[in-house]
Amino acid sequence: MVLLKGRTRLGPRPFRTCCMREAIRHLKSADPVLGRIIREIGPYRIEYSPPNYQTLAKAIVLQQLSGKVAATIFRRLLAVAGDGELTPERLLALDPRELRPLGLSRQKIAYLREAAERVLARQLNFAELARLPDEEVVRRLTAIRGIGLWTAQMFLIFALRRPDVMPSQDLGIRAAVRRAYGFARLPAPREVEALAERWKPYRSVASWYLWRSLEDQAGL
Repeated sequence: MVLLKGRTRLGPRPFRTCCMREAIRHLKSADPVLGRIIREIGPYRIEYSPPNYQTLAKAIVLQQLSGKVAATIFRRLLAVAGDGELTPERLLALDPRELRPLGLSRQKIAYLREAAERVLARQLNFAELARLPDEEVVRRLTAIRGIGLWTAQMFLIFALRRPDVMPSQDLGIRAAVRRAYGFARLPAPREVEALAERWKPYRSVASWYLWRSLEDQAGL
């Protein structure tokens, strides 16, 4: 992000395809282990989602679940909501008792409803988030009950297309690092962060390759 003179703030630019060659070149040069993973996986083909309520809701559903289980639950939710875009209005129109059989816990139902209410009350504005620095996006999202750092980071990577996010708490990332870098145990988030220093300013790209290096691709 760039801070200009006075109070004008120029928001961060989303990651674009034109920057990919530089990102891949940097990561290969900075880290031979990651370079090997990149060569094995091939081209960077991340699938982005629009920065809207549905994408945030999907990240909430994914919390503390395997990718495949969460994907099944979310497909059921979309079907119950009308098999179209999941909007705050559609979510709030559903009786919470309809959502429990889908595999959603009472807590997650409450989180989904609170996020929907925040959007409708204009306390959460996705267009505004796109113009804010990463740290402020995290601050605003984690102010909502049930949205933690991991969920905010997923939204930054997959919806806002930010290039330098490091979800060091993610179990998939930690498992991939353990296997690729020969850790005897699952590395702590701080150890992942220390390793990732060399990946800046493309830690989101590095993370995607680490997820893809797993057999189940971490639900991607």
